[in-house]
Amino acid sequence: MKAVTTATLKKWKQEGVKFASLTAYDASFAATFERAGIPVMLVGDSLGMVLQGNRDTLPVTVEQIAYHTRCVRAGADKALIIADMPFMSYATKEQAFESAAALMQAGAQMVKLEGGDWLLDTVKGLTERGIPVCAHLGLTPQSVHQFGGFKVQGRDSAQAQAILEQAQALEAAGASLLVLECVPSQLARHITEHLSIPTIGIGAGPDTDAQILVMHDVLGITSGYIPKFSKNYIELTGGIESAAAKFVEEVQEGQFPGPEHQFN
Repeated sequence: MKAVTTATLKKWKQEGVKFASLTAYDASFAATFERAGIPVMLVGDSLGMVLQGNRDTLPVTVEQIAYHTRCVRAGADKALIIADMPFMSYATKEQAFESAAALMQAGAQMVKLEGGDWLLDTVKGLTERGIPVCAHLGLTPQSVHQFGGFKVQGRDSAQAQAILEQAQALEAAGASLLVLECVPSQLARHITEHLSIPTIGIGAGPDTDAQILVMHDVLGITSGYIPKFSKNYIELTGGIESAAAKFVEEVQEGQFPGPEHQFN
């Protein structure tokens, strides 16, 4: 695999090439996923739940994300590494600049922030300072208590229109990538068609430019609740690297996500 950059993702968007992404938290899995052809890895604050055993992502710190980013970068030197900005690590622009700098210095090539209109100045400021930004709309896990739980977003027309407008505003502010989480498939398709930057879906149907899953869900080692949008690939292949490779294949060929993984 050649080194993947933001320019690579933009080119894939223009050419209609779909790509797969996984979360990663250490060097060994990162190396395995890169061998399997995963071009984009997210050091997600999901580690608060799948690694630390918390009920949500809120306790995760910048220092913890930076530590895991260094580990992932040590294992993967070709994949594009995105690092999550944890809860309340970007409440102000100045705080966002400091947090993002720490994550970029740890090996990230892009940072991900959750939120819409209130982040526009921050996104603009980060990109002006040479820090690529991945925006995140729909179900934003850091706002789980505001939403009243992990619920699908954008099902009514007013909320759907607001998400579309926020996506367009974030792109105009300089975002290079957009994650859409737990939104109806029709809305994700509409947003993807109206943006020039790539969209990555998780529980957002088959028409986004890319798909991302949490590695623990793909490998069938999640305890307790299994999200509707996830798929256990280890059952299909029997091995970790082959499971990741099968995920890549199904995303590229449009087989994942299927109807059973979508929200209407």
